[in-house]
Amino acid sequence: MSTIRLTMAQALVKFLDQQYVSADGEETKFVTGIMGIFGHGNVTGIGEALERSPGNLTYVQGKNEQGMAHAAAAYAKQSLRRRIYACTSSIGPGALNMVTAAGTATVNRIPLLLLPGDNFASRQPDPVLQQLEASHDYTVSATDCFKPVSKYWDRIVRPEQLMTAALNAMRVLTDPAETGAVTLALPQDVQTEAYDYPLIFFEKRVYELERQQPAASALATAAALVRSKRRPLIVAGGGVQYSGATAELAAFAEKFGIPVAETQAGKGSLSWSHPLSVGGIGVTGGLAANKLAKEADLIIGIGTRYSDFTTASKSAFANPEASFLNVNVNRMDAVKLDGAALIGDAKMAIRLLGEALEETGYAAGYADGELARVRDEWNGEVERLYAIEREDGLAQTRALGVVNETIGDESVIVCAAGSLPGDLQRLWRPGNSRGYHMEYGFSCMGYEVSGAFGVALAEPDREVYALVGDGSYLMLHSELVTSLQEGRKLTVLLFDNHGFQCIHNLQRGHGSDGFGNEFRYREPSTGRYTGAPLPIDFAAHARSLGAAAYKAGSVEELREALRQAKRETRTTLVEISVLPGTNTDGYESWWNVGVPEVSASSKVVQAHEEMNKQKSRAKAY
Repeated sequence: MSTIRLTMAQALVKFLDQQYVSADGEETKFVTGIMGIFGHGNVTGIGEALERSPGNLTYVQGKNEQGMAHAAAAYAKQSLRRRIYACTSSIGPGALNMVTAAGTATVNRIPLLLLPGDNFASRQPDPVLQQLEASHDYTVSATDCFKPVSKYWDRIVRPEQLMTAALNAMRVLTDPAETGAVTLALPQDVQTEAYDYPLIFFEKRVYELERQQPAASALATAAALVRSKRRPLIVAGGGVQYSGATAELAAFAEKFGIPVAETQAGKGSLSWSHPLSVGGIGVTGGLAANKLAKEADLIIGIGTRYSDFTTASKSAFANPEASFLNVNVNRMDAVKLDGAALIGDAKMAIRLLGEALEETGYAAGYADGELARVRDEWNGEVERLYAIEREDGLAQTRALGVVNETIGDESVIVCAAGSLPGDLQRLWRPGNSRGYHMEYGFSCMGYEVSGAFGVALAEPDREVYALVGDGSYLMLHSELVTSLQEGRKLTVLLFDNHGFQCIHNLQRGHGSDGFGNEFRYREPSTGRYTGAPLPIDFAAHARSLGAAAYKAGSVEELREALRQAKRETRTTLVEISVLPGTNTDGYESWWNVGVPEVSASSKVVQAHEEMNKQKSRAKAY
């Protein structure tokens, strides 16, 4: 057998350069490159391999390990999971910084390959700089923290172990049902050790992204269930997008007259203007979808994992006769809510289910004009919120309306946390199915700017906008610098409302007077953060990093700032001053967050009693 002598790190880079996926006959290079920040745990291993023999892999220099890993996840998400960047770090804090991003990717079912450095396998120099010495178990290192947030985890303590580990990594990364974060922990000495690797290991590999066909018996059961119901409601999740099933979804809904609600990941699966589109559902959903959900006798969940936001903590579907039909490639998601499981690719399952229903002439039983009425009612509410005028400043919903009508249908917006995701799921009208990029499985603060950079890498010919609150921006914005370094423009729309106002609103809605969530000075008289708001100049901060920046505190200033930002050729930040508390609220939905049973405040106790009333109306599991 022909071999080539390489270090383990060199072999890993060479292997990754030869990985491809094929979907519907279209072949795509799977690993675009490696993002990294070098330290003693990887600079002489993977760092040397990327410097001397990168092949066709591109190296991107991160500025924060969490940030670069979020960017890699966003790149994969925007590429419909068919292209990835791997991420490398040193041991210790560099590695641990990526744990949050690993959790984000795994929860959202996004492929993310992490290559953190690890302790010396030989143990000769122990304890090395940044090494975690666990006195109860010396085999434990910082990289063990990735285990609960990874879909596959391995530690390569001999160079020849790379071959098995790398193939298992690819198995998981390219599996639509089981994908997520994959962690290969790389001891820093083993990265530099050589082995005679078989040349066959480095041959081009193409992984077929097969469209799993549902079992015939499950299909028959699903068709019979649909035929027995008159008021079905489709809940379109991210699986519709990843399967490329948007056209099939529209055809299915039109054929049988079934309204379509959307999760955050599924938003844009059906055009907002389509007569069967009823918008977002659940806690951050709108009036149309939530009204229909209460009376639906069948919920057809397509590619959704049924988070508590989608189900309104299992209270959204109030009809005692309601049943669930779950179309999903992931068996765990398919059996939720005691649903009938139709396990398979969304595009194929929708088509086959449609054929089975068409044979019997099935049609949903909604009354004439019923769906148009709930849509008109909700669209009127959106227009009202978009048009709100305040004498004391700019309402957040008004600002979003201006942004929506100004940036253009081909733009991509990126968001993740705070009050903006709720406003966006309810109010945003995306111009296309790939123009709404929301991370809301983990709702990870700090994803927004990093994610927008990843989207800009994936979509270099489109305008990319990061919609971010001041709290999330302060938490993580470092990949803004990387976007400048790489010449990949993004526009940060920073909504400044002086704090973590989303949670401030949640507090006050459950009996609190507000505590610890506004960005204010500590006031000596109270000992708390009740002083004046902190005067942070975000535009000046962005300029100091090399970005262009503008400020807006009115509708006219915002329109002009957006026009100026679009003309810029480099990353730009627009600081938008909005009034706290001017975001949207729940529309006939409920969220179980837990409220204290005992409190010094009667308002809290009353809120607890109200929670119990709501909980009694929800499904138990």
